[in-house]
Amino acid sequence: MTTDAFLADCRARLAFDLLSHTWNAVVLWSLRDGPRRPVGLREHIGSISPKVLTETLRRLQFNGLVSRQAYAGSPPRVEYALTDLGRTLLGPIDTIGAWAFEHGDEVMAAQDAGVDER
Repeated sequence: MTTDAFLADCRARLAFDLLSHTWNAVVLWSLRDGPRRPVGLREHIGSISPKVLTETLRRLQFNGLVSRQAYAGSPPRVEYALTDLGRTLLGPIDTIGAWAFEHGDEVMAAQDAGVDER
């Protein structure tokens, strides 16, 4: 790997940007078991506003990670699902989640120590 690996136009940087957005990984992980309607996503995730969920779903769709399927009917409904490309991120998200589970207490302790030092 060269020292230019994380420049703005680098593919590695693209991946980090996709995973670093607050809600991207959470929404992707919530879709791992199949399509969901927005209200189902909000119930599953909790504490995400409708506006932020809509923005996140649009961003994930723009990046080819999520598909949107609209159904006619009364009332009309919409479902979101992972694309094949979106599914490829489940492994890295799971790895990051496992790291957080293993080291989360250490990170929180460091944060608490930093607050005490102020």
